[in-house]
Amino acid sequence: MLLAVDIGNTNITLGLWDGRSWQLQWRLRTVPDKTSDEYGIYLKALLREVGADQAIDRVIISSVVPTLNRTFTAMCQTYLGLKARLVQWDSDTGIVVATANPAEVGADRIVNAAAAYHLYQGPAVVIDMGTATTFDAISGKGELLGVAIAPGMQLAVEALASRAAQLSKVALEAPPAAIGRTTIEAMQSGIIFGYVGLVEGLVQRMKEEIHEPNVRVFGTGGLISLIASHTRCIDQIEPWLTLIGLRLIDDRQALG
Repeated sequence: MLLAVDIGNTNITLGLWDGRSWQLQWRLRTVPDKTSDEYGIYLKALLREVGADQAIDRVIISSVVPTLNRTFTAMCQTYLGLKARLVQWDSDTGIVVATANPAEVGADRIVNAAAAYHLYQGPAVVIDMGTATTFDAISGKGELLGVAIAPGMQLAVEALASRAAQLSKVALEAPPAAIGRTTIEAMQSGIIFGYVGLVEGLVQRMKEEIHEPNVRVFGTGGLISLIASHTRCIDQIEPWLTLIGLRLIDDRQALG
């Protein structure tokens, strides 16, 4: 059984793949100063709960938190007796990182691009809404052409609340209309509908710059559901796109 681990800035997502389907997925908080023992004890408890503590035979990791790379590889060695594969820009992923400096591209961007290209086998844009809101452009030849990065929606709310004396945090949900009739509705409109405009605008620009027909748009990330129903530019929602990419990369590396 494969354990796929996606270490993000806010959450760590884990998934168990039995060779046919995902058995379970978990989301944990990212705590950079936790030790390998702390994470190991927690992971073993989760696996025991589902009777999978002796079933893991492979681990693959995508991480954008460098301080946790060694923590998780050490945890896997100590608590699972396995050497984890860590996805990097030069790993065999099935795509080519065609940016100006491939080494600076985040592993999650590469993994998502690999998943989207495998699922569609054509040009694509991936929107990932989490701590940051990112856009990945993939050519029909399987090249990650480049990325756009904007602040995440939660960061935008926190920035407004911390820098504007008369504004406070609001729930991330759509108001009744774009014209807010209260301060809360005004902030919700600016965040939710404002990000809809951001998404639609960047997707359109990327489609034009990819210069290929039939570009498919994938949406993923913990916050994608907040805007998905307010735009028609997203063709396919894949909440676990990064885990799908990790599984596909593991398959390629196992065959290689």
